[in-house]
Amino acid sequence: MTTAAHGKISGFNANVMRFLENVEYRRIDNADDLEDIARIRQKAFSMVGLAPQDGTMLIDDLDFKPNAHVLGIFFDEQLVSTIRVHHVTAAHPDSVAVSHFPDVMNPLLEAGQTFIDPVRFAADPEIVREYPALPYLTLRVATMATDYFKTDFCLSVIKPNHRAFYKRIFNSRPLVEPRYFEKYDSNIELHASNANVELQRIYDRFPFFNSQPFERKLMFAPRQDLMMPSLTVRPTARYALQSAAQHAV
Repeated sequence: MTTAAHGKISGFNANVMRFLENVEYRRIDNADDLEDIARIRQKAFSMVGLAPQDGTMLIDDLDFKPNAHVLGIFFDEQLVSTIRVHHVTAAHPDSVAVSHFPDVMNPLLEAGQTFIDPVRFAADPEIVREYPALPYLTLRVATMATDYFKTDFCLSVIKPNHRAFYKRIFNSRPLVEPRYFEKYDSNIELHASNANVELQRIYDRFPFFNSQPFERKLMFAPRQDLMMPSLTVRPTARYALQSAAQHAV
């Protein structure tokens, strides 16, 4: 049984968990907040040469699809990172993975497979330099969405230099050979992590990715189901770890 299952963590996981206690997640569903998201995307993508050269802000039609969930991550009340996830099904196929790799994704959707497609991962470069755990806590949104929607796979649409990171964290595996996209001037890869196999392993190795059901509901449930205004969502990884330890006894 893993150390995490006993409710004890140390080293890297402990450091990330401490940082998580100062982090808040917020659903982004109004114009003012979306402008802030656009600015941090522009700042982050400019650092790696992916921002539009004409200076336009990085908001697209996929931000407004019914299966899209745009999240902001706040540290000391400051927006420090963001990610967008699509819950991809045959009924709601809108996502970057489907638009970029339709010949791969459409047959899987027709076969009944479901996916979380996390994209538009952007973190303030200055904050990341000071707090290198921030990318992990941003990607935590992807594990929460995978768990909440009970999807078969969590996807990664990535450049080749990010392959090792996603392999190490999610044990993601390629679904197709890399393809060159002129708009990125780079090869782009499509990888997938099998949630039925990997999700619990991820929680065991990186307990800060875990969460309690009510946190996931606040993050992803339809607004009419919550019957409340937009809320700041406090992370529940430590409570989920404690609960898992109690059940393991």
